[in-house]
Amino acid sequence: MWSHTTMDRKTAGNGVQDCGSDAESRKLCKKMKVDLSTKDKKVELFHYQDGAFHTEYNRAVTFKSVVAFLKDPKGPPLWEEDPGAKDVVHIDSEKDFRRLLKKEEKPLLMMFYAPWCSMCKRIMPHFQKAATQLRGHFVLAGMNVYPSEFENIKEEYNVRGYPTICYFEKGRFLFQYDNYGSTAEDIVEWLKNPQPPQPQVPETPWADEGGSVYHLTDEDFDQFVKEHSSVLVMFHAPWCGHCKKMKPEFENAAEVLHGEADSSGVLAAVDATVNKALAERFHISEFPTLKYFKNGEKSAVPALRTKKNFIEWMRNPEAPPPPEPTWEEQQTSVLHLAGDNFRETLKKKKHTLVMFYAPWCPHCKKVIPHFTATADIFKDDRKIVCAAVDCVKEKNQDLCQQEAVKAYPTFHYYHYGKFAEKYDSERTELGFTNFIRTLREGDHERLGKKKEEL
Repeated sequence: MWSHTTMDRKTAGNGVQDCGSDAESRKLCKKMKVDLSTKDKKVELFHYQDGAFHTEYNRAVTFKSVVAFLKDPKGPPLWEEDPGAKDVVHIDSEKDFRRLLKKEEKPLLMMFYAPWCSMCKRIMPHFQKAATQLRGHFVLAGMNVYPSEFENIKEEYNVRGYPTICYFEKGRFLFQYDNYGSTAEDIVEWLKNPQPPQPQVPETPWADEGGSVYHLTDEDFDQFVKEHSSVLVMFHAPWCGHCKKMKPEFENAAEVLHGEADSSGVLAAVDATVNKALAERFHISEFPTLKYFKNGEKSAVPALRTKKNFIEWMRNPEAPPPPEPTWEEQQTSVLHLAGDNFRETLKKKKHTLVMFYAPWCPHCKKVIPHFTATADIFKDDRKIVCAAVDCVKEKNQDLCQQEAVKAYPTFHYYHYGKFAEKYDSERTELGFTNFIRTLREGDHERLGKKKEEL
């Protein structure tokens, strides 16, 4: 017996089609792309948007996961769907949170997070690994407090940005854990002797520093963009390193534009961790994010990063956008290799994950941010490197042919410069980081078996 469920985003409804009852039903299911060849598969879930097939549902088949998918089909899966997060206690309601505090005897480390938060996504793999290592001695829990229904909790525990990690003993909040760049080992070590954060000189909020950038809020944003015919807005987060890097460029450009007699427009900024309504309204999922408003209406804006780019764009927003810097031209932790230095460079590193790509390849463009974020995570480990080779460049074509690269992107793992295996797992930050951590932890059993077979 086969069943086929359709999900429509507008109605959030669902239906069931028996694909084995008669010839007409089988014909319909075949038309709807249901795979009837696999005997063991009982249910397929397809999502339809505006009456057209959108995508196959491949997440956990639970009420909570399906509802989350219907609300945002393009959004990330729930954290609890990650098999590696099985030892993290996932809290869904304030009632469950209060019950956990009341009944749990073991020390508790609670991560308050938002699903779209890039910093949260980076620390989650470390957090869940620490949860597994500390199972039975500590409880590590996670709770999405981004929805407005959790305002009381955010106020009570001073959640001013994401993630906010709080330490409890016997239900009593003691202090926050503030090392958001930490690894699983850092978390485990800290929990051996939990200490409150060391006093630091607080950073002056950007809005309080003065300057020529206008700082907007949920309350005054709409009125401001109506009163100014040309506005470029930078959505940022106080902890975001890329935002801090862009900030002086943005400020300097704003000062130049402010001093022009015939104003070309203004530059404004929004702290998305404070002004959550605006962040949600404009679907801000990473920082910094630029939005351009012409006569109050949002328009497309190219990738701008420098003072010169900002000024040129504002003086002539209709002009063709400046060419985006290539991946190799950007300042990242990815090591870009060429045919003449490839082998010698890899020999110096114990573990190297190489991405062979083509700049025009859409699949490559999609995975580049994930691979770059992975390189940032391991940038301080001297034994590990994430590298990339542009196979379109003439000097690299022979190398890519020698390495049997037949499609883009292709990922190869090298051990001290020798090819060990092809990476065929998930092309996500989580997939890459989990693979590299397995290597770092010395789990080479599967590599040994492969070599024996060869």
